Amino acid sequence: MPFFGAHLSTVGGVQNAALSAGELGFSTVQLFTKNNNQWKGKPLTDEQIQQFQRFVQKGKLKFPTAHDSYLINLGSPVEQNRQRSIEAFIDEIHRADQLGLSYLVMHPGAHMDAGESQGLKQIVASFDQILQECGAFQVKILLETSAGQGTSLGYRFEHLAAILAGVKHPEKFGVCVDTCHIFAAGYDISSPEGYHKTFEEFDRLVGLDRICLFHINDSKKPLGSRVDRHEHLGEGTIGKQGFQLLLRDSRFSNLPMILETPKTNSEGKPMDPVNHARMKRWLKG
Repeated sequence: MPFFGAHLSTVGGVQNAALSAGELGFSTVQLFTKNNNQWKGKPLTDEQIQQFQRFVQKGKLKFPTAHDSYLINLGSPVEQNRQRSIEAFIDEIHRADQLGLSYLVMHPGAHMDAGESQGLKQIVASFDQILQECGAFQVKILLETSAGQGTSLGYRFEHLAAILAGVKHPEKFGVCVDTCHIFAAGYDISSPEGYHKTFEEFDRLVGLDRICLFHINDSKKPLGSRVDRHEHLGEGTIGKQGFQLLLRDSRFSNLPMILETPKTNSEGKPMDPVNHARMKRWLKG
């Protein structure tokens, strides 16, 4: 059975994400280890780290995961910005290791009109520099599939394949597949035919064994729109059938599946429990 969870708030400290996950009945969790719209964060305290790990153990949470800052762009053609991103990502790795996290999810980057080929080269060079400067670390870096909005890379499986083939230490990397993103990028997972074709292509280009985690989100926008807008499960353009196919796919039955759906509905009702219940129900039938 997959490990269901959500990206949860760290207001009051990172430990509160793990506490909330346990209270909501999740079996995994994703969080930001610092403010996601700031370059630098306050150092984690020993008390925060200990409390986080205690709540992970108490909630029996598997594969606790972080998402990096949205400011980081390892594909930037502006050297000053790329170096700042490299420094920030090294800090993200250290923070993830302090908490004992399994995975660190990141958006590969944007080429900022320098062209996709050049952007991918920049990302590979950035990762090689990061691994050289960072030293030994335990967390696994997950390249997240993107919707292809703007100049974002990672919206084609070929992009992920190029990065993994280019880095000097590919064993330090895996992939996070975001259902909304791949659908918006043009991979139709809403029907059995499209679903099987999508993952056949992923396996051919990247390898299914590279998938370590899923972000489970419906899409507000249509197939191929290249617009990143998440929707509650079954209420968007992917629909119930697409998620049933994924949730029942035995190839992914032991992977963490993280909700990044809107936290409330139009009436202000908390929706993580609702989307969680849908995942559990659609897994069964």
